[in-house]
Amino acid sequence: MAAVQRLRQGLRALFAFSQTVDFHLAEQWLSASQMILFRQMKRSEQLHSLNVLRDVLAQEAQTPADLAIAALLHDVGKTCFPLAIWQKTLAVLVRAGAPQVYHRWSKNNPQHRLFRAFAVAENHPTWSKTLVETTGASDTALWLIAHHADPLSQWDDHPYSKLLQRLKSADDAN
Repeated sequence: MAAVQRLRQGLRALFAFSQTVDFHLAEQWLSASQMILFRQMKRSEQLHSLNVLRDVLAQEAQTPADLAIAALLHDVGKTCFPLAIWQKTLAVLVRAGAPQVYHRWSKNNPQHRLFRAFAVAENHPTWSKTLVETTGASDTALWLIAHHADPLSQWDDHPYSKLLQRLKSADDAN
């Protein structure tokens, strides 16, 4: 199931050039400085983030602005070291098939091309939080962004665990 979902994500990224980005929807939730960050993302990542937002909005009648901001900017840290689709795919496959190798390689400097995909996959939540922090986002939005790739079980008792669950569910589906 996860492999099929990853294949769909890859195909969507490949054909992102043919789709329109709904900047109007993003502007409804993001400040001007946050929109600057959103516009720096690759088209495929903008489309992904908008799909995550749509899923978050569809989950419940009420969506806090913090959750919407996190949905739109959770991957903005990937702009620090842009990756090709094949690099993202490689990191996903190694994480699934050889997790110990993935964790070892993800500790390397992202400047090193061989290990860049692994470092980005592992560190982009922290980078995203740091970038979004400069826009005056709330502590809640920053926490959600920083922890969107963490296992949910790690945060069962946290006050934002339900919001994190909504974000992760939408992110995983898209």
